[in-house]
Amino acid sequence: MLEHFAEELRLARTVTGMSQSALAEALSYSPALVAKVETGERRPSLDFARRCDTVFGADGRYERIQRRISRETVVPWFRDWPGIEAEATALRWFEPLYVPGLLQTEGYARAILDGAGLFASDEIEQQLTTRLDRQTVLTRDRPPLLTAVIDEYVLRRRIGEPEVMREQLRHMVKLGSTMPRLRIQVVPLSAGAYPGLDGPFVIATYPQGDDVVYLEGQRHAQVLDRSEFVRQMVEIWEAIRGEALSQQQSLDLIAEVAETWI
Repeated sequence: MLEHFAEELRLARTVTGMSQSALAEALSYSPALVAKVETGERRPSLDFARRCDTVFGADGRYERIQRRISRETVVPWFRDWPGIEAEATALRWFEPLYVPGLLQTEGYARAILDGAGLFASDEIEQQLTTRLDRQTVLTRDRPPLLTAVIDEYVLRRRIGEPEVMREQLRHMVKLGSTMPRLRIQVVPLSAGAYPGLDGPFVIATYPQGDDVVYLEGQRHAQVLDRSEFVRQMVEIWEAIRGEALSQQQSLDLIAEVAETWI
């Protein structure tokens, strides 16, 4: 069905005499994204399909195909994120609740999964392995430029035993001090109310320069690539970073709080 969607899109665009750039403008998506959908490299989102129906007057045909794609796909769309994460040249990650997954120690990650009380032991081991395997993206030959901004609350909320927290914070200091393509910044508690309190997100940049946004909730997640939404999230990111301490100030604070976990 993915190939069917791509073929229908190419045909409709050709018949109407639209270029990929013109279609992208009409859909409010990037030309690169339209090109990837037309070649079957990217699965269209429901929003993308609905916009195609509107542009081509297709009476819901593209939405019906998209929904069939979703039903036939074993792995839901949001689980494509590790692939996007691995391909990205840059990651802008904000977390107000936990240490970002790519920076978690095994003990900290296990404490999160154990504390949820929702998983059997084998499920915990499977999720733990998956999470830790993702961290290899930071040690490849050309890792992404990762900027991780966290709320100071993350440093002070106990996850697991005190030694787990101490190890985790020391680990962050070590990574931030030794990995040249990693930036860790902390928004201090003194910042008060700021846009980041609405929740975590990640902005990933593809090699071609396009951005996508990853949002994660309690039991679901989604990747959004509509240009207007991405633009708004970049503005929120800039507002959050404006409240954060510098890299060195942040590492000093993390090191200081690490020693309070005894």
